[in-house]
Amino acid sequence: MGNKRPDGDGLVRKRDDGRWEGRIVVGHKEDGTPIFRYVFGKTQRELTKKLHAKILEFRGVELSEESAMTLAEWLEKWLSEYKINTIRESTLERYRTYLTNHVIPRLGYKKISFITTNDIQKMYVDIKENGRIHNRNEKGTALSDSVVRSIHMMLHQAFEDAVKERLISKNPTKGTTIPKKSRGELQVLNKEQLDRFLAEVDKDDIWRDFFYTELTTGLRRGEICGLKWCDFDEKRGTLSICRNATAKKGGGVSIGETKTDTGNRLIYLPESTVKMLKKRKKHALTEWIFPCPYRPEDPLPPNSAYQKLKKILKSAGLPSIRFHDLRHTFATHALTSGVDAKTLSKILGHTNASFTLDTYTHVTSDMQERAANIVGNFTENLFGDIIGG
Repeated sequence: MGNKRPDGDGLVRKRDDGRWEGRIVVGHKEDGTPIFRYVFGKTQRELTKKLHAKILEFRGVELSEESAMTLAEWLEKWLSEYKINTIRESTLERYRTYLTNHVIPRLGYKKISFITTNDIQKMYVDIKENGRIHNRNEKGTALSDSVVRSIHMMLHQAFEDAVKERLISKNPTKGTTIPKKSRGELQVLNKEQLDRFLAEVDKDDIWRDFFYTELTTGLRRGEICGLKWCDFDEKRGTLSICRNATAKKGGGVSIGETKTDTGNRLIYLPESTVKMLKKRKKHALTEWIFPCPYRPEDPLPPNSAYQKLKKILKSAGLPSIRFHDLRHTFATHALTSGVDAKTLSKILGHTNASFTLDTYTHVTSDMQERAANIVGNFTENLFGDIIGG
């Protein structure tokens, strides 16, 4: 049977082995040579159905010659050319670790334009169950849900940029299922535990001010370590949050921008914190509010703050929480004390109040219950008076 061209760029023919083959043009090389995609079917009807689906997939798409590169080649280019000056050094290193240990050993060999949503989904499942691939025959231990989510977010960005660069027609990470974020990861010190923590911190002249400031501001670890005296307005009682400190690979601290656009913010301090910082400023030796104890000319390393926290918790007989849970502790107590979610979201540097409400749903649900009781008592008194009158 002769060649038959369906709607679009499809070309259909019957092969010598009995199968039907279809071909469409999805782009052109620099010299004008067309770039093809092929589909196959046992019957002409099956092939035509597949071919039309492929035509719809690539309608309006003009792939470039680089669409033939492998996923490993694209990801290396993506990191070195697209992300190198747009993300923190620590984030870049984390991305390289994800790619080297998990993604490239599983899918790096495959051409990027041939990777499907099913390929990505299978990889997520394998990563979750088996972790790092040391070699093709030996796999590591299972990874946490949070790591799988982080890998997904990284790949989603990489494939979105690949779509913009005309390497692929659509992002294969869309439609995949990833582990949901567990609210069980959030830990908070209750009032009795907080009192014990502060009593333990009060014994340490070097770290007392640091942890008191943290618990009265809820700053991210990198934000509080990156504070300078020029950020403190003692007359207004405010702190300007405008930079972030991160640990450098091999040692040292790197200073960069805050985590998000809303991370740059001005926060008002409690009077007790203002007094404490005023007193501290009188004896300051460097530009950093909390300098490194051993090298005052440098900011406090975020890892040192984490390690000190663990020692304090152990000495006080408290649960071994993360540093970020001090931020959760501040936010939780702020909400229960009556601070509204919109105001708190600005203090914390969240993108919007809905994120704050979602994060601290354990608190807001209790607040809603208390509000319902207050309204209930009010309406009962109101209608009782009306009925009684």
